[in-house]
Amino acid sequence: MRIATWNVNSITSRLPRLLAWLESTGTDVLCVQETKCSEDQFPFEELRGLGYEAAVNATGRWNGVALISKAGLEDVVSGLPGGPEYEGALEPRAVSATCGPVRVWSVYVPNGREVDHAHYAYKLRWLEALRAAVAEDAAGGRPFAVLGDFNVAPTDEDVWDPAVFEGATHVTPAERAALAALREEGLSDVMPRPLKYDHPYTFWDYRMLGFPKNKGMRIDLVYGNAPFAKAVTDSYVDREERKGKAASDHAPVVVDLSV
Repeated sequence: MRIATWNVNSITSRLPRLLAWLESTGTDVLCVQETKCSEDQFPFEELRGLGYEAAVNATGRWNGVALISKAGLEDVVSGLPGGPEYEGALEPRAVSATCGPVRVWSVYVPNGREVDHAHYAYKLRWLEALRAAVAEDAAGGRPFAVLGDFNVAPTDEDVWDPAVFEGATHVTPAERAALAALREEGLSDVMPRPLKYDHPYTFWDYRMLGFPKNKGMRIDLVYGNAPFAKAVTDSYVDREERKGKAASDHAPVVVDLSV
């Protein structure tokens, strides 16, 4: 079984590449972030043509997440149970479902903007709500994983130059502690350590030749429970999909499972 996560940065803009990628990789389940569309604008029909169904939590031009599956979609939960509001609204940042033998979440963690910004405090509350929401599934005997854009680099090795990020979001002790608390619920980062190659970043800014210069960050993560991690046979970042015209600023992260 092949499961992946990809922040597409607008599913409308990325649709031709998305459809081609799904067809060429044979991915069974794709967790999508930043759909940047409403649910009635989501390309259900185009995906159905390739044998996929979708569960979508999206309300408009910002945020939005989805689960695209040809392994089934059961027990769908739209949103983050117990999640906090931001400026009076519950943002569309989480969707979960059972896809065949695996339970998965697609999450788009708030960016945080700046350390002294209200969005940063919201980010930490959101991560705590995520920890509480996944605890039961993480402790269960069924393969389970939380996949998505976490907007946190777990270690200094996961950014191209730690000095550049000093004092900024994505690398603060509080954000990394929130990820550690999530892992303490029985989840682990399924990217192999030691890594197969240096600096498997997942995000490169469009500006200042970020991708050609490999000035990236690893913020798109797959956190699986013990049954999920045990079933992993391979995991990698598909850097090729970050190349060329009309690419997202994120690359897909792919995990193969023997389930």
